[in-house]
Amino acid sequence: MLSERHVRLFRNGRNQALRIPKEFELEGNEAIIHKDGNRLIIEPVKKTGLIALLASWEPLAENFPEINDPQIEAEEIF
Repeated sequence: MLSERHVRLFRNGRNQALRIPKEFELEGNEAIIHKDGNRLIIEPVKKTGLIALLASWEPLAENFPEINDPQIEAEEIF
């Protein structure tokens, strides 16, 4: 796999753009771009599911108080 390739910049309305060659395509349809000196760094946005997010959280060390939540008695309304 190539590690670099010459590309041309062009204008798309008021934005400067470039076509990303197939061998450098990113997954998904969103990316984050930032500048490091004269370099532009483009990184794909990694979307994770809810299960992955919950697995990444540390468990709470806090004890929650018991809540008195009695069952509601059914009423005859008709």
